[in-house]
Amino acid sequence: MNDILIVGGGSAGWMTACTLIRAFPNKRIKLIESPNISTVGVGESTIGGIKAWTKYLGIDDKNFLKETDGSYKLSIKFTNFYKKGEAFHYPFGEPYIDNNVAFLNDWWFKKFLFPKTPITDYADCLYPQMALVNLNKCFYNEENIIPFNFERNTAYHFDATKFAIWLRDHYAIPKGVKHIKEDIKTIEQNDEGIVSLNNKYKADLFIDCTGFKSLLLGESLKEPFESYADMLPNNSAWATRIPYTNKEKELVGYTNCTAIENGWVWNIPLWSRIGTGYVYSDKFVSDEDALKEFKKHLKKENLEFKNIKMRVGIHKRLWVKNVCAIGLAAGFIEPLESNGLFSVHEFLLKLIRNLQREKVSQWDKDNFTFQAKLLFREFAEFVALHYALSHRNDTPYWKANFNKNWEDKLINLNPSLINGFLTAAYAKSEEYFFNIKGGLHCIAAGMHWSPTDLPSLEWTNFISNKELKKTYEPVIKRLNERKKNWEKTIKGKSSLYQFLKTNIYE
Repeated sequence: MNDILIVGGGSAGWMTACTLIRAFPNKRIKLIESPNISTVGVGESTIGGIKAWTKYLGIDDKNFLKETDGSYKLSIKFTNFYKKGEAFHYPFGEPYIDNNVAFLNDWWFKKFLFPKTPITDYADCLYPQMALVNLNKCFYNEENIIPFNFERNTAYHFDATKFAIWLRDHYAIPKGVKHIKEDIKTIEQNDEGIVSLNNKYKADLFIDCTGFKSLLLGESLKEPFESYADMLPNNSAWATRIPYTNKEKELVGYTNCTAIENGWVWNIPLWSRIGTGYVYSDKFVSDEDALKEFKKHLKKENLEFKNIKMRVGIHKRLWVKNVCAIGLAAGFIEPLESNGLFSVHEFLLKLIRNLQREKVSQWDKDNFTFQAKLLFREFAEFVALHYALSHRNDTPYWKANFNKNWEDKLINLNPSLINGFLTAAYAKSEEYFFNIKGGLHCIAAGMHWSPTDLPSLEWTNFISNKELKKTYEPVIKRLNERKKNWEKTIKGKSSLYQFLKTNIYE
């Protein structure tokens, strides 16, 4: 399998091209894209896994951030998701639990014994970088002044269109990827899959990166699509760009997701402007009324808006005959948790793992589908938990979500490999703690869904409330002192704006 043809550009296409030429420098890799079809152009927020991908490719931040309007991201903020007037953070990386007595539950002891402790305190006590987020600071952590790995536990905000162009011009093409600009007018097929495009472009493997259209896997090979609409409520979005009014204050190191009437609004601060969009369900509000809600939320005039219809779900198989799909052509969850580009680079890892042998068998193809769909389903259930744990019921949209029946597995105890709904329910009901890996514990804390509770502590430990307080006062004191020390240590550091200006944009 030496000839690979990627169909479609954009972020997915050029990330695929870069990954394959890095993994297989001796293969003949081409990318064909139409000069007349624009990409979706959103996907400006990433999560921590992208740093592993850029590291694999040997791409340094300074190489591309300046040309992609980029900035650093340390966390995701969720505003009004649990209820109006309340917000919480999900920072990247693993929490700091050195010297904790009961892992993450140390903080819950604090909450039980001091109920007025705000929910924001959870991330503040367990993630050193929250001191940076709260004070809007940034620095390379060469001095190791706080236990925070800058390289591993940061992600990016950037212009997705500029990012694709940078990958094309500065990585893929210079390393040997052949770029073809041409409309695809014909697709020739036989029983073994795609024979050629436009009667001249042939390959051993065609990779479909044509977005929601899914030109090869969906339209040509007719692979069935499995909708996730029963689990994820949103299918539409309005997107726009807004200028800064106070750049140093508004350029923050996190994506803000704010729940409103029929969905939620993203706010992504890039270097020169802010990208924002309203993700909603057209089952509850028309496109026109959604735009009115969005404009009311923004309180801005003279903006250009783009409407996007999302196909939420995934194809039954992702590698059929000689066609493999990556990006939106394979599937999409919804923009919450910045999973679009995440699924691209994670699916690519699965792909290159299954291309390691000289030939590709049906087992390899099916194994790729299994690996990618397992990851996809787990992430989809994680995103769905943001809705399942919400207590909003102030509009028909949120009321329907509040009363939704979420998962048959929780009632009938059907076994599952999925690290999603079932794992969350089991961890709370049987283990009384959440895993430090992944984001469930942060989202659960923000939604007041504690892994343990005061009655359980008293009941199972044969201990009174008074005895609990005496036992865990030193634990709580340590949490408080650690948080204050992190904040004190980074106070003299540069603002994110000044850091970027000095280290990237000058």
